[in-house]
Parts: sequence; structure tokens; C-alpha cells
Amino acid sequence: MRKGMASMIDGVILLDKPEGISSQKAVTMVKHACHADKAGHTGTLDPLATGLLAVCLGEATKFSQDLFNADKTYITTVFFGVKTETGDAEGKVIARGNVNFNSENETEVDMQLNGLIPRFMGKIKQVPPMYSAIKKDGKPLYAYAREGEMFDLEAREVTISHLRWVSMTWPFAVLEIKCSKGTYIRSLVSDMGEALGCGAHLTALRRTQVGHLKIAQAQTHEAIEQQAKIMAVDSLIEHLPQLVLDEHMSLRIRNGQRILVSDLNQSEQNLEGQIVKIYYSEVNPQFFMGIVEVRQGVMHPKRLLATSRLDLVLQKVLSSNLVTDTSMKHDVNSLFH
Repeated sequence: MRKGMASMIDGVILLDKPEGISSQKAVTMVKHACHADKAGHTGTLDPLATGLLAVCLGEATKFSQDLFNADKTYITTVFFGVKTETGDAEGKVIARGNVNFNSENETEVDMQLNGLIPRFMGKIKQVPPMYSAIKKDGKPLYAYAREGEMFDLEAREVTISHLRWVSMTWPFAVLEIKCSKGTYIRSLVSDMGEALGCGAHLTALRRTQVGHLKIAQAQTHEAIEQQAKIMAVDSLIEHLPQLVLDEHMSLRIRNGQRILVSDLNQSEQNLEGQIVKIYYSEVNPQFFMGIVEVRQGVMHPKRLLATSRLDLVLQKVLSSNLVTDTSMKHDVNSLFH
């Protein structure tokens, strides 16, 4: 990787974001560490939160949206009995409360907390916190809140597919949550506190999974600076079905032309209405080109790698000394490492 100047780096880096910095700051740190010319992420984490942040470099930014809608898994530490203005430990305390059960009895605490689980599983309604990045008239809500201006926000439907108490040591408890896009863990914790009648806020939040990507695959910023593990562009969309094109059909896709799926003679699966990954392969290896949408049996280009990247592959300029990372064989960005 070239040092001291921006490079054509395409791929995905999984960062274990530290506490105290914004997601955008984290992206900038990774971008500079890799000397990449373009970078983005697949979903924000609050400065208080730590954990998995998928940072997209170069052409991978085109496919970041595909993980925005993915389910996410978090582990949060809940402090019962204290409600804060922001729903987390950084906010001003606005209420304190007691429970109507014996909080010194572990069995009773266990029963009360586990009794909350069914109430917050499945499709639920939650009101987003005022201290959030949701925008009103182009201005984030937290900016209004800091100025003392509050709004009555509409409840939104989200889906909680998994809830499990990891540990309980009253007034603290550690909760694991798997949820849909748009879920606010601060709101979930606050609502649980209200359900118990004592209030609650979170004191720590860690994201452990986004879609199929897991925290175990992530690197710290220090490790990335030493030796970044860059995953292929298509690692963001492993869940999509795929088709392999020969040189003739790859050139047609590159030129924006449409192709009949039936002309490929290689897929028995029903791809109608689906988003499909496409690869070019004359023999081996396969090189990722982008994604298409299948409508009425026709592949319509949806998002492709930059023409300059595609041309390098289709003009057969690949040579063994250019491909240095076999783990990136599905990605044209291996040319630039």
C-alpha cells in the first residue's frame, strides 16, 4: 500500500470502535491509516458506544446501503432506578425511583427482569430519544434538545428478535439485544425502566454484530495502523445470490446493456425480483463486478464497480504479481494492494 498519498483502495475494514469518538471520526481515522481516497460506514454508533463499525473504502461505499437494513446485535449495561435526560450515563439525572419488589432477593430480581422479555419481543413501538441524530427541518434533534426545545415525537415500529439477560447484579443488569434497523437501545432501556416503575438508563453499549459481520473479525485502530485486514467489496453482500458471466456478457454489462438470465444456462434458482451479485470469470479466479436486479427475466445493472476498475479486469491486465492477497480474489481491488 502506498504511503503518504491517497490510493485506490477498495474494500471493507471492520473496526472495533473505541468509546468517546463519533462514527465519522472513526471512519476518518481508518481512511487516513489506509491512505484511502474515499471512505464511509454502514451505520452510526454513538460516541458512548463501542464495537463493530464496518468502514467501507473506495468502491465498497457503493454497497454500504446493503448493510444499513441488516439486523444488529448489541450488549448493553442497564442501571435501574435512575432516569436521565439522554437515556444514557452522559445525561442529567431527571428522576429516581424504587421498585415494588425485593431487589435484594436474587430470585425475585431474576423473575422481574425475565418477566420484561415477552413485553419487548417482536414488533414493538418506541419513541426515538430527543437526543438523537434524527433530523427535523434539516437539523438533528439533539441540537434542538441542547437548546431546550423539545418535540412530541411519533412512535416508530421496530422489531426485537432476541433479548437475553447476560447477568444481573441489581441495580445493574447486562442485556443482549438483536434488533432491526432504527431501533434505539436507549429508548428500549428507558421503556424497560418505566415498565418496572423505577426508570433506567444505559451505562455502556457495545455492538457485536451487523448482519453476518461479527465483532470477532474486527480490528482496533492501532492494529489497523500496523497491518489493516481489508476484506473484499463483496463481503458486505454475502447473503445475495450470484451469477458468473463470461467475457462477452461482462462487456455487455459494463456497457450498461441488459442480459437475459436464461442466456447464462447456469441458474436453476428463481431470481425474479431479486438483487444478484455478478462476477466475471474466464476461467479462475472470479472477479466481482457489482449487483443487478432481475426483472421479467432480465438483468438490469443496479450498482457496478467504477468503469476504470472493470476495464482493468476485462482488458486482461491481471498478472500474478499484482494479486497479493488471495483472500480478496472476488474483488478487483486486489489490484491496488
